[in-house]
Amino acid sequence: MAKHVAVLMGGWSAERPVSLDSGAACADGLEAAGYDVTRVDVKRDIAQVLVDLKPDVAFNALHGPYGEDGTIQGVLEILDIPYTHSGVLASALAMNKDKAKSVAAAKGVAVAEHRIVTRRQAAKDHILPPPYVIKPIAEGSSFGVLIVDEGQSHPPQSLLREDWAFGEDVMVERFIAGRELTCAVMGAPGEEEALAVTEIVPVGTAFYDYDAKYLEGGSKHVLPAQIKPFIYQNVRTLALEAHRAIGCRGVSRSDFRFDEKNTGELVWLEVNTQPGMTRTSLVPELAAHAGRSFTELVTWMVEDASCRR
Repeated sequence: MAKHVAVLMGGWSAERPVSLDSGAACADGLEAAGYDVTRVDVKRDIAQVLVDLKPDVAFNALHGPYGEDGTIQGVLEILDIPYTHSGVLASALAMNKDKAKSVAAAKGVAVAEHRIVTRRQAAKDHILPPPYVIKPIAEGSSFGVLIVDEGQSHPPQSLLREDWAFGEDVMVERFIAGRELTCAVMGAPGEEEALAVTEIVPVGTAFYDYDAKYLEGGSKHVLPAQIKPFIYQNVRTLALEAHRAIGCRGVSRSDFRFDEKNTGELVWLEVNTQPGMTRTSLVPELAAHAGRSFTELVTWMVEDASCRR
């Protein structure tokens, strides 16, 4: 009898549309692999929905707060339903950019200088010398990210908008010029492997923002990245270090900036414990480059699922 897999998607974070796309692709792939699949658009009654469904496995295709920050993982632990991706602690830690950077830096992973301040402080005066980046502490998909260019006289006043939806505290981080690199890690604990390195080249945008991530033609993926071999290997090594330091499970994806022209520094930005999973997303591309089809990828993730991750 085929395993019954509940694919959790949607939710109510700002990343709901992306999650619906990821979930639909994963559900299609799992059905093609022969699993009994139920597609679940997650609402606040999700615990009761899962009690009624009684799935063998929950495939977590949620993105953003509540789906990626340890919250849904805690629900699944209480219900004793094996699930994919990282567990409660790693999910909560990775979602908090400040705490994740502290843990990664303690393991020798290079990170950019930053400060945590209120959004009103960030709007009042330059916290760091421009250029710098202002980021919400716990959002994904580049929501709320602002870049303050060199020579800009005042911080962005959009931080003071009444409809600002990304929390009262923000991260002000030194801007790292250069190339955008990413690397996925997958495997059972102790057997994790860093996959290839992709360079992301935004098309028509200043940085890898929401449109560059998700609109057709918004960015170009260069796989494998055309960088010097020792930098390429360093990206893979640091992605694996970050994955292990934060305690990630299943599949994760780390993002980097490489200032090739000026300082030569390679800086780790963050780890994504719930990376996009459409058929054209970065992780499926990286898995395909390693010889694993989309169906094989989602099958591996289901078979790797467990509680107490």
